[in-house]
Amino acid sequence: MKLFKHITVLLLLLSTSFTFSQVEFEARVSKKKLGVNERLRVDFSMNEDGDNFNPPSFDDFHIIGGPNQSVSHSWINGKRTFKKTYSYFLSPKQQGQFIIGQATIEIEGETYSTSDIAITVTKAVSTFNDPNSPNTVPENSIHLVAEVSKSNPYLNEAITVVYKLYVSPTTGVSNWREIDSPKYNDFWSQNIDIKGLKIENGTYKGEDYRYVVLRKAVLYPQKTGELAIEPLTLDITIDIPTNRRDIFGGRLMSQAHKTVSAGRRTIKVKPLPETGRPLDFSGAVGDFNFNVTTSKNSLNANESLQAKVEVSGKGNLKLFQLPRLTMPSSLEVYEPEHSEKVNTYLSGMQGTISDVYTVVPQYKGKYPIPTVSFSYFDLKTESYKRISSEELVIDVLEGPVYGASDNNIVAQGTDKQKVILSNDQFVFVKTEADLVPKESSDFFKSTGFWTGLLGPLLAIPLAIAFRRKKEERANDIVGNRLRKADRLAKRYLSEAKKALGNKEAFYVALEKALHNYLKAKLNIETNEFSKEKIKELLEERQVDQFAINEFDTLLEHCELARYTPITSVAMQQDYDKASRTIHTIDKQIK
Repeated sequence: MKLFKHITVLLLLLSTSFTFSQVEFEARVSKKKLGVNERLRVDFSMNEDGDNFNPPSFDDFHIIGGPNQSVSHSWINGKRTFKKTYSYFLSPKQQGQFIIGQATIEIEGETYSTSDIAITVTKAVSTFNDPNSPNTVPENSIHLVAEVSKSNPYLNEAITVVYKLYVSPTTGVSNWREIDSPKYNDFWSQNIDIKGLKIENGTYKGEDYRYVVLRKAVLYPQKTGELAIEPLTLDITIDIPTNRRDIFGGRLMSQAHKTVSAGRRTIKVKPLPETGRPLDFSGAVGDFNFNVTTSKNSLNANESLQAKVEVSGKGNLKLFQLPRLTMPSSLEVYEPEHSEKVNTYLSGMQGTISDVYTVVPQYKGKYPIPTVSFSYFDLKTESYKRISSEELVIDVLEGPVYGASDNNIVAQGTDKQKVILSNDQFVFVKTEADLVPKESSDFFKSTGFWTGLLGPLLAIPLAIAFRRKKEERANDIVGNRLRKADRLAKRYLSEAKKALGNKEAFYVALEKALHNYLKAKLNIETNEFSKEKIKELLEERQVDQFAINEFDTLLEHCELARYTPITSVAMQQDYDKASRTIHTIDKQIK
């Protein structure tokens, strides 16, 4: 009887141990029914560490935060407990019934997936008691403003739109995401690059604020009447001070998400005046200079020169056509090559546009190039102006005289001399010939003969050496693991390079490349990853301190960069640093 009890207890312990050793990977949501104005948290948790985590697509939601990663270890009565969680914060795009699909992860060579979760999104609900709701954020703490330089411009007159984010001194912004981009229908538009975001002090409606310029654009209206500029909309993560304090007396902050919009702007575009409009007006608006020049004034017949029609200055340089150059009919003129050297600044386009004509005279003489006129609308005087070029003369010094009888050249409209053909003007050309080489060589003892005879014999030792090398490589378990790790690191670095400009995807791929490289190179498991452990192992392998610090800095940056604004330049620098660091460690590690 006692033996039976002991066996029962032993089986119970074994079954319990087996139960606790099972891998668990599941998805949980903060709520399965929410309003369209609420936020949803999704957690993907596992009890064993894994690699290559792939979340669902979240097509029906905006990702306003995440992935946030948390890892916990605990030892209770000598038993280890591990938990790793990836968290996402979502905002629904619209009302309806939606499915959050499966997430997958690889754990000890096996792929595990979560179950689908059904979510119901209803109309907007009151969320005043939700601490993570934008309604808890003070209404006057943050503003997104579109500053337009002029609301009633002329047709084709440049205006600027500057988007500024104003934040009160008591509120902080840790991140933002663009939901809707501004649309400039019926405008020619050009975005102005901003090199780094600079925080400045200013005022908004008479109160002190901090602000940052997010975007600048230059617009040229292409239609008259009321034109709309669709707004820029952002989802912003805001840090709000609470009434709680830490052990040092500092005020604790809570995070909330708020959607802000710059608002729809209407521009009333005035037509250009009809009074005084020249007949040859092509739509140029601004302040311009006009020139017609030639590369040379004198040359011989059948030589070439270039005639340039050029407009320079400030205005809508890319939005009108240059006047055509007229030439005497006795000059051969080719189609012009158009050239633009135009830069777009916040004040508008500036630079030069030109048409270059290639001219080839056929006869001796002097050929005048008539005056060419260019008209434009001057914004300063609000009137039309005309600029005319000077008359140019092309002097052809040597060559046949047009219409002269002793030049063997017949001018157009004169009688043509008949050409009399002789009987042997064209003789028969034989198209096929039976040619025989004067000397012939035998195949025996030729180069091809010896190559065919000795080639297979020479290939045998090469095949044996190749097979031995292949077997050695297959038996090299450590080397194969290292080569696999190098390929994996290169693959993730390649994915990171493809994701440059997409902050979330880039830093996830970069962190995976660094982790997988060290796992194989140092022969450690993912759950052993820590700054101290990595530093200790690299120092044991005699890697210099600079490379260790670089690797440590990269891992920290991968964690922090997901929650702070990062430019494309900074992402490119992190990618280059990761490539250099992996290469340096790979050469030094022993």
